[in-house]
Amino acid sequence: MKVVVTGAAGFLGWHTMARLHTLTDHQVVAVTRDNWHSLVGEVSQADAVIHVAGVNRATTDAEVMDGNEQLATDVAAAVRSSAHPVRIVYASSTQVGNGTPYAVGKQRAGEILASAAKESDAAYVDVRLPGVFGEHARPRYNTFVATFIDALLHGEEPSVNDNPVELLHAQDASAALIDGLTGQDALKRPHGHETSVPEVLSTLRSFHDVYSRGEIPELPTKFHIDLFNTYRAATFPDKYPFSLMVNADQRGELIETVRAHGSGGQSFVSYTKPGMTRGEHFHLSKIERFVVIKGNARISLRKVLTDQVIDFDVDGSKPAVIDMPTLWVHNITNTGTEDLITMFWADQLFNPAAPDTYWEPVRSVVSA
Repeated sequence: MKVVVTGAAGFLGWHTMARLHTLTDHQVVAVTRDNWHSLVGEVSQADAVIHVAGVNRATTDAEVMDGNEQLATDVAAAVRSSAHPVRIVYASSTQVGNGTPYAVGKQRAGEILASAAKESDAAYVDVRLPGVFGEHARPRYNTFVATFIDALLHGEEPSVNDNPVELLHAQDASAALIDGLTGQDALKRPHGHETSVPEVLSTLRSFHDVYSRGEIPELPTKFHIDLFNTYRAATFPDKYPFSLMVNADQRGELIETVRAHGSGGQSFVSYTKPGMTRGEHFHLSKIERFVVIKGNARISLRKVLTDQVIDFDVDGSKPAVIDMPTLWVHNITNTGTEDLITMFWADQLFNPAAPDTYWEPVRSVVSA
């Protein structure tokens, strides 16, 4: 299936593109503000369009309402101009109906898209998403979670209300949108984690306190793991590598590589010959830690669907940690002349049936 994703360079758009890239064989075309002019031509050759592009905030309420309406009008025109029916999957919001400018704009956009689908005899799927959070969201734009994390990292005090919230990780939101490419449902309503704004801030504070010491916090639920991965992504790459305390006496040295609160996970050690590379994969949710114990290594990472590589050169004589952020391809290469000894830790036991390991080389240009 050929799928056009609008807003592909944005927060949810990137997560959707990454999930399509990782878990499907669809031919995917990214439409962003930079190539919006190509929308009609791309949609005319597509089987479906996932419409994620939207306006969350603007200078005036009218800009929010009109912006969402105009984007939907453009998509609707592209669908109508196609010689064949094009399925529309729309990233809508559970806020629809609450009367805010954003809700009004999203509702109008949905009505425009539904009308175009009906006129074109095409399927229309309205995916009502609650609050979406996740790795690489923009503070003060995409989600209050990103705003809170940014404030904590800069030593600031976030402004907090006492509202209840429902939060859905961006990969779960993307999964719901991708599910909309098949099936007969006209309305999808994925459910997130019910919590409150103060509870989210309290959890993030605990992460910040524990992780600032290089320790892994207690992660009792999937929501906590998703929230911690979101926090970790915001610390990358500035936090890394961080040094480990070396306890030495006449007997030698003792280095504590992992302190995981409430979770044992899985540890293993590798010996890598000079010039050889391990890794070349990424994870959607797994937390993974690299610690070079002996030798010299280069640890390289690349965010999925981008081509910029970040390198860290590490030395076993000064043990340091680099935790692999989710949705970043990573590897480790022995750059020394002797065997490289590395300790790896993951927060979960390896499951061959669901390894959460997706193979891809770090040094390759992956275009969206």
